[in-house]
Amino acid sequence: MTSSRFRFAIVCSATFLAFVCLANAQDFKKQVIYQIVTDRFFDGDTTNDNPSQSAGLFDSTHTNWFAYWGGDLAGIQQKMSYIKGMGATAIWISHTVDNENLNLNPGTPISAPYHGYDGHDFMRVEEHFGDSSNSWTAFDNLVSAAHSNGIKVIVDWAENDTNYNAGGEYGALYNNGVFMANDSNDPNGYFHHNPAIGDFNDRYQLQYYTLEQLEDLNQENPTIDSYLKTAIHQFQTHGADGFRLDAVKHVTWGWEYSLANSVFNQSPSFLYGEWYNNDQYDALYHDAYKFANKSGISELDFGVNSAVRDVFASNNNFSELDGVLSNENANFLWNNDQVTFFDSHDESRLLTLNNNNNRLHEAMAFLLTCRGIPVILYGDEQYLHNDTNSGNDPYNRVWMSSFSTTTTAYQLINKLATLRQSSNDALAYGGFQQRWLNNDVYIYERKFFNDVVLVAINKNDTTGYAISGLYTALPAGTYTDYLGGLLGGFGLTVTSGSGGNNPANNFTLPAHTVAVWQAAATPSAPEVGSIGPTVGQPGMKVTIAGKGFGTSTGQVLFGTTGSSIQSWSDSSVTFTVPSVSNGIYQVQLKNSSGTAANTIQFTVLTAQLIPVTFTVNNATPTNTGDYIFLTGSTIELGNWGTTFDTAIGPMLDPNYPNWFLNASMPAGTQIQFKFIKIAANGAVTWENGSNHQYTVPSSGTGSVNVNWQY
Repeated sequence: MTSSRFRFAIVCSATFLAFVCLANAQDFKKQVIYQIVTDRFFDGDTTNDNPSQSAGLFDSTHTNWFAYWGGDLAGIQQKMSYIKGMGATAIWISHTVDNENLNLNPGTPISAPYHGYDGHDFMRVEEHFGDSSNSWTAFDNLVSAAHSNGIKVIVDWAENDTNYNAGGEYGALYNNGVFMANDSNDPNGYFHHNPAIGDFNDRYQLQYYTLEQLEDLNQENPTIDSYLKTAIHQFQTHGADGFRLDAVKHVTWGWEYSLANSVFNQSPSFLYGEWYNNDQYDALYHDAYKFANKSGISELDFGVNSAVRDVFASNNNFSELDGVLSNENANFLWNNDQVTFFDSHDESRLLTLNNNNNRLHEAMAFLLTCRGIPVILYGDEQYLHNDTNSGNDPYNRVWMSSFSTTTTAYQLINKLATLRQSSNDALAYGGFQQRWLNNDVYIYERKFFNDVVLVAINKNDTTGYAISGLYTALPAGTYTDYLGGLLGGFGLTVTSGSGGNNPANNFTLPAHTVAVWQAAATPSAPEVGSIGPTVGQPGMKVTIAGKGFGTSTGQVLFGTTGSSIQSWSDSSVTFTVPSVSNGIYQVQLKNSSGTAANTIQFTVLTAQLIPVTFTVNNATPTNTGDYIFLTGSTIELGNWGTTFDTAIGPMLDPNYPNWFLNASMPAGTQIQFKFIKIAANGAVTWENGSNHQYTVPSSGTGSVNVNWQY
């Protein structure tokens, strides 16, 4: 990860749209996200190019890649019809908070925080993006324009750090213009002040050491905890529907559960984080999917990202991509909520790796039909790239020099976005199955009940392949290419088979061809495909989405306990979590006739979450691969779970044999807990004695310090 990161915010400001926005914000599976580096997109307001409080950081010639170039929120607003015409339904904009005002590296021509990742005041809007008074006007206008076009706004959000601590403002943090601290003036412990991360496989260093010389915030400090949550709530108040959380692997993991809970309590939202690298080869892969499965925060899918780049740019075999999907789908509980991408602001563009538009089109078609929520990086639809320094940061952050609506890529995004959003629920909610595979051809199927999408891709530039023995869940019939031949596709005939395996006719799939065939069915019973958020306490508003619910109000049941229904439509139901015991439930929707849908999992918390730091001194000895975990009496403590996935941890041991961990606990609740050792082979050692007891504070943060009981 580089010092350039992104966040999301999506917006619903009109009161009468509250429930509509709630449903949309919490079910993101149908969205196509368009990622924009705000400064590099379009200059819609030249008065903010060189504001007085941060003068001299702007380059009108667009030749200094480390300077501001003039792109702003007004510019994005003015290009909203272009974005809508492409089919994008959400925009992910740069970290929008007020950034430091000084040259980051004095002595260099210009080194500016144009990317947004050197925040110094999270309560204000950056003047280069908004106006010289750091007001919310430009942001509010953008949100209003986006929502009126059916587009959500996602704000990049960096809760790990402030700004560069070896120059410029030396990590300074402000609260609405009032100085709080910097690297050398921090009497209240707002920062960690630890060395740079040396071992990216060390859980303690990842969360508590310094990333890329950015001043590391101490989220366990009650003032910082409140500051960060108040700041993100402020963006929600101004209409943000979702956030891309930067560097979640480097923020205190347990605290992030409370951040997500705080956001969901404030208003409907969708959260996804940058856990780099969360692929199956990462030493902390298990931690990555445990976090995604339990926190309520989805993740950017770096495993799919790497595999797509390998396959389409480097010409690796499709088996690599198929294997990654198979592995991840088995581990990530909410795999359709994973956020997929192949280009980003942090890596060279696909066209830099392989300047072949056919491969770009094929990668886009895959991304837009694969499981997960797809992200298209701005400019990819215009084939923009700069190959200086192998196209790495900052040269991947090109100026958006073209807004053509006639490129093949622009049309492709539009067609497949329409299929995802309004034509076939298999892309948003369906499973994923490989149907035919060789080194160059990938044929796969998405299926949600009787909605089916079958996709065939041949990435070879010169060779066609004879396809035989292909089976599909498409019903018997003849199908046209949904793309209308845009990428060389053609019709398909399917005959009757059995068990959801219907034979397709033999055909030749020509070189660099993509074909998409689909069938959508009218449901005979309600079909549930999504719930959001996936975790929350009684009283929280939650949305179930799918199809065939009917227009008359039915029921949403937690066991035998009904929920208070806030809104009900044929495809979306918003309800309030009822007062039931904490634990994992299979939630049951029934339509007004009593017909039941499939169930979907939801975790009911005991109460709103508060971050608490647990310390156990002189714990039982451990060997390599052994760890100390926390377990206890509520779902927040794992309900006395004794495995890596159910217990809380692993704890951290920078002062071995003392271990500590920050975990989010139910506010105002008396909890009972113990510490356990889980050995490398899974064997469990409990501490002796009675259960520890602690009453969690009703607000703020908490701490517990006990000795291991022998």
